[in-house]
Amino acid sequence: MLVLSRKKNESIVINDNVVITIVDVRGDKVRIGIQAPRDVSVHRQEVLDAILGEKLKFSQEGSEESSDTSVR
Repeated sequence: MLVLSRKKNESIVINDNVVITIVDVRGDKVRIGIQAPRDVSVHRQEVLDAILGEKLKFSQEGSEESSDTSVR
């Protein structure tokens, strides 16, 4: 993991098309702004985990249904 120090209004550029800017720092909270192309997904980790959990649940339900119909 690369760890960088940034101050308010300073940025980090990833792959020439994603810009992460420190918007505000208050105590132990940091607000960041992210500029990325529309085709680049940007999620908080807990949101991504929930999305992947739902996809996994849906795919498992779908595979159970297809195995139920193949037995008949």
